[in-house]
Amino acid sequence: MTHKVLIADDEPNIVVSLEYLMKREGHQVLVARDGEQALSMIRAERPALVLLDVMMPGRTGFEVCQSVRADETLAGVKILLLTAKGRDTDVTQGLALGADAYMTKPFSTRELAARVRELLEQGA
Repeated sequence: MTHKVLIADDEPNIVVSLEYLMKREGHQVLVARDGEQALSMIRAERPALVLLDVMMPGRTGFEVCQSVRADETLAGVKILLLTAKGRDTDVTQGLALGADAYMTKPFSTRELAARVRELLEQGA
């Protein structure tokens, strides 16, 4: 089943590899380059899943996650935080703000694809 997936990351190399991976998995891909753009695209497009970088210009991934979770109309949107910040406190903060999952960079594309499938199956 094709799902709409939003990639929100300001690092072009990451965006290219994530976009390739998600398209290979059969998903429709949208891209946002900063936190503000990510939030407006989430509201307009209602993706099934957001691959959300924590450290972005405009708004951080944490702020975007918090805004999405505060909006009841976006309750069905799954959020997977992707970040180089892998300390336990960062993971705890991300999950406390409502992220469905958290992966640290660098990540295995196979592991990420499996996690995305798992999250999308939960939402189906």
